[in-house]
Amino acid sequence: MTERLAGVRLAPYTTLGLGGPARAFVAAGSAEEIVELVAAADRAGEPVLVLGGGSNLVVSDEGFDGLVVKVASRGVEIDGDRITVQAGEGWDELVALAVAEGRSGIECLSGIPGLVGSTPIQNVGAYGQDMSETIISVRVYDRRTGELGDLSARECGLAYRHSVFKEDPGRYVVLAVTYELPKDELSGPVTYKELAVRLGVALGDRAPLAEVRAAVLELRRGKGMVLDADDPDSRSAGSFFTNAILFAGEAAELELRAPGFPRWDMPGGSVKVPAAWLIENAGFPKGYRRGPARISTKHTLAMTNPELAATTADLLDLAREVRDGVREKFGVTLVNEPVIVGTRL
Repeated sequence: MTERLAGVRLAPYTTLGLGGPARAFVAAGSAEEIVELVAAADRAGEPVLVLGGGSNLVVSDEGFDGLVVKVASRGVEIDGDRITVQAGEGWDELVALAVAEGRSGIECLSGIPGLVGSTPIQNVGAYGQDMSETIISVRVYDRRTGELGDLSARECGLAYRHSVFKEDPGRYVVLAVTYELPKDELSGPVTYKELAVRLGVALGDRAPLAEVRAAVLELRRGKGMVLDADDPDSRSAGSFFTNAILFAGEAAELELRAPGFPRWDMPGGSVKVPAAWLIENAGFPKGYRRGPARISTKHTLAMTNPELAATTADLLDLAREVRDGVREKFGVTLVNEPVIVGTRL
C-alpha cells in the first residue's frame, strides 16, 4: 500500500491553488485500495476526504484534520457501446478517447477538468449535454453498509447539478462509472445556441464529433474554463454558483424587480435563471476584485486566485459579497457549486 504521509499541503491538488495541510494523505492506485483505506479510517473513527482532481473543491486554510485519500485508480474497459472507467481516470482524456474512436454522447463536455469519479456526483453538464444522458451505472462503496454495489442511473437521482451523492455526501465512494457511448461520427443534436453559432449549424442539427470538441474547447478557453498555467483566469473551481431554479411565485417576484429577466422554462412550472446575469446585474462585472481574489475577467461565474496569492478566506469573502449582493438586489440566493471543506460560505 502507498505510504501514508503527514502534513501534505492540499493547495497543489486543487485547481484554485488553495487549501491547508492534511493530517494524513495517501494516494490510492486501485479501487480495492480506495475501499481498504476508507473502510479502515471509518472503523477507526477518522474523518476521510476522498480527493479527485480538485477542480470542484474549496479547502479551508486550516486544511483537513483527517485522512485524505487521493484517487489514482486507472483503467478503461470497452464492451460494445458500454465503457467502464475507473474513478481516477482524467475526464477530458476520456472525452478525447471517445471522440477519437467515434463514440457520441460526451463531446460537448470537452475541456472540463477533474476525474471521471466526480462526473456523476455533480451530474456534470455543459453546452447542452450532461451525465444523465450517458451514465448507465456507477460502481460504489457504501460506507453505511460496508458493501460494494452498482447504482443505476435512476438510483443515482441525476438532476441539474445534483445526485444522491450530493444529498448524502458522506455515504458513497465512487469507484468506477459505466457510460453508454454508441458508435457515431456525429454528435447528438446541438441544443446550445452559442455552440451552434460557433459551429455554423442550426439548433437541433448534428455535427462531426471532432468539430464539436474543437468548438467547445475554443469556447471554454475564451471563458478561462480550460486549465492553462499561462491563464490566471483558469485558477478557479469552474462555475462557483449554479444557475438559480425558481418556482412560479419566486419568478413572479423577480419579474417585479427585473422585468423581462432571462430564463429557461423547466418542468413543473419552474424557471432557470442564469447566475451570471444575476451577478453582473447586481453590480459585479468580470474582473471585479476583492483583495487578491477576483471574478474572472472572462466569465462572471468563476471566482479566481489569479496570482496564487489569495487564501481560502479571501476567496470566500468575495463569494459572500457576490451572493449577498445578488440576494439584496434580486431576492435570489445563489448556491455554491464547488464542495467546501473545513469552512462554509
